[in-house]
Amino acid sequence: MRNRPIAIDLFSGAGGLSLGFEQAGFDVVAAVEIDPIHAAIHKYNFPDCAVIPTSIAHLSAQTICERSQIRSREVDVVIGGPPCQGFSLIGQRVLDDPRNTLVREFLRIVKELSPRFFLFENVKGLTVGKHRKVLDELVKEFEMLGYNVQTPWQVLNAVNYGVPQDRERLFLLGARCGISMPSYPPPVTVPASSAETLSLLPETPTCRDAIGDLPEAESLEVLKHDDSAFTEEWGEPSLYATEMRCLSDEAWHFGYRREWQSKFLTSSARTNHTDISRRRFSETRPGEVEPISRFFKLSGEGVSNTLRAGTDSARGAFTSPRPIHYEKDRCITVREMARLHGFPDWFRFHKTKWHGARQIGNAVPPPLARAIATEFVKVLGISVLKPQKTFQLGNPALLEMEMTEAANFWGIDVPIAKRDRKSGAKKRKQEEIEAARIREMGIQKHG
Repeated sequence: MRNRPIAIDLFSGAGGLSLGFEQAGFDVVAAVEIDPIHAAIHKYNFPDCAVIPTSIAHLSAQTICERSQIRSREVDVVIGGPPCQGFSLIGQRVLDDPRNTLVREFLRIVKELSPRFFLFENVKGLTVGKHRKVLDELVKEFEMLGYNVQTPWQVLNAVNYGVPQDRERLFLLGARCGISMPSYPPPVTVPASSAETLSLLPETPTCRDAIGDLPEAESLEVLKHDDSAFTEEWGEPSLYATEMRCLSDEAWHFGYRREWQSKFLTSSARTNHTDISRRRFSETRPGEVEPISRFFKLSGEGVSNTLRAGTDSARGAFTSPRPIHYEKDRCITVREMARLHGFPDWFRFHKTKWHGARQIGNAVPPPLARAIATEFVKVLGISVLKPQKTFQLGNPALLEMEMTEAANFWGIDVPIAKRDRKSGAKKRKQEEIEAARIREMGIQKHG
């Protein structure tokens, strides 16, 4: 639609930023993602987006424009969060460190595409200690490319943007010189536990608000060997859950509707916990950490801790540490993670718990992304209309592909390194301890 600004998502993952920007009124025309499994999930959820399954280092702006078919249209915003380690080699600038290559590639793509704006997202740790040198140099690099950076830069917490999760991330907003600068979005909610509870803002949804209406996965036998089931056992939704279930027209915001089955519980494969683990879970008080697994137990009246991604196959393929349910003696499902992250129920993830949890843990919560994207729309001065078009979601086979199959689907070589088997007695012992913990918790890496 020509009345919608266009965005290009680098390091897109499953598409948290993509969804938030779409909901704010953008057309995300291209998504670059090196992991072929994540790329497949993005394609399933965003069927009209050109997914480019390769490293950003192998791409030119011309290729992105050709693949996205934007022709002569100007790119409004480039968004993304490149991995950044932040430690420099002796005698070198931080951004010259080979470990920060992807940050340099982000800068290169911004230079080549020359968008009106950019959004750079990264971990809060980039703002402190030795990592701060990366941030300082990065701001200077953007300025040398002809961009102003909104200062002071801010670390935003998703909990202040309607997301029932305590999750802080750094965001840099930039505008090409001569173009008005977008502002950081003001908070829209305040957590009930905050000292600011006397604020006029509504309270952030709680964990109970987020997942209390979902059918109990352990009551559905099919979820022992599948991740989805049709059920009528849905509870009364909170206002937040009503939006996640897209039970109102407003729930779609300025995004495209998807055709989907609202009574279909997805991303909810059960976990085969041992009786010992279940007893430990039940004995852990809400808001505390279970001492053996180190899993956080949710509080029904509070918000989630930061949902993390675990590690990829090159770093041991360890499972994302899913929190313990506030009432059930089990870890939460991938769908419950998605609710706590702000992903609506139509949005699907990889069928396995390992990949699905990683895709959520790596994503920017869509409501936070939407709040930021709305500030870009304001500066652009565009009156975005709700689109009339409805998308049919992609082929369900995209949700089940393992690495080799996904790479074959995209016609590429497997880009992710195999598991790095550590050497040395101490490191082997660490792996053995981790493996024993995983076995005791009954968590299967790929199931």
